[in-house]
Amino acid sequence: MLAALLYGQEDLRLEQLPDPAPAAGEVILKVTAATTCGTDLKVWRRGGHAKMLKPPTVFGHEAAGEIVALGEGVSGWRVGDRVVANNSAPCMNCFFCKKQEYSLCTDLSFNNGTFAEYLRVPAQIVRHNMLPIPEDLPDAIASMTEPLACVLHGAARSNTQPGDRVVLLGDGAIGLMFAGALVQRGAEVFLLGGSGDRLQIGEAFGVARTFNHHQVEDIPALVKDLTDGWGADVVVEATGSPAVWEMAIACARPGATVNLFGGCPRDTTITVNTEQLHYSELTLKGVFHSTPQYVREALALLASHALPFEKLISGHQPLTALEQVFQDMKHRRVVKVAMQP
Repeated sequence: MLAALLYGQEDLRLEQLPDPAPAAGEVILKVTAATTCGTDLKVWRRGGHAKMLKPPTVFGHEAAGEIVALGEGVSGWRVGDRVVANNSAPCMNCFFCKKQEYSLCTDLSFNNGTFAEYLRVPAQIVRHNMLPIPEDLPDAIASMTEPLACVLHGAARSNTQPGDRVVLLGDGAIGLMFAGALVQRGAEVFLLGGSGDRLQIGEAFGVARTFNHHQVEDIPALVKDLTDGWGADVVVEATGSPAVWEMAIACARPGATVNLFGGCPRDTTITVNTEQLHYSELTLKGVFHSTPQYVREALALLASHALPFEKLISGHQPLTALEQVFQDMKHRRVVKVAMQP
């Protein structure tokens, strides 16, 4: 089969690999759509990921597909079923899983390799995080279940109440998904990003106001102007930049929750004003990944057609165009692209 392998920083190669065969409990999918992701872009640019993978490795983690082979002991599924397989599943047995803190599982089973003709789905994911795709849901939209699950987990952890004024920093695919998720929770969302086209997508997701950060001299001052001088009730950072993490804290009102969602480069640090943190009673949260609950909620939200997720798909491309797609993502010419092996 043709598959994309990541060898290092911006070193992505298409190679022929043996077709996978399922072990006990596993399934093999023929990949019908594999969407690109901001995390994939960061991993490609940085040459690795602290949790999910170490090069050289097969690459990509969002996909929808059709079951073509079942391993021994797999029940409840048939060859030909359309499914979405999340890129991970918790073990359900460790210290954190017993506390239902599944995103902190010490034996989280990650799976990469969606940018390929076939994908092997490990038994742990088959058991806990593989779901049937509703009949009227296109594969490319279903493929976005994984990132949306992460966003729904992040939105739930943000302490957002109806009527809250929320500042959302970042207009990538994750930021735009957050826009829709936060609006659905009844928030008044102010979206800041660097692309006029992407900010328009944010408007389609229902945000109250959009701002191009290139045209704003002082973002915390802008936020205070928008919030009667107080600052935002909730701030969500969705860029993965330490400088923007610090800016997110500066945008918060006393008593606010700041969701530091964007994953920063490894070993980076930020500076926090201890006086502000203490006397303003700020809640700073790092939120990572998703849980089986939010995987199911994400697929249901995609299937509901309540939000225009199709606007996040900039186009469809064959797997042979993957390198150019990543260059286009790097230069922000596209949001997400559905690769079709």
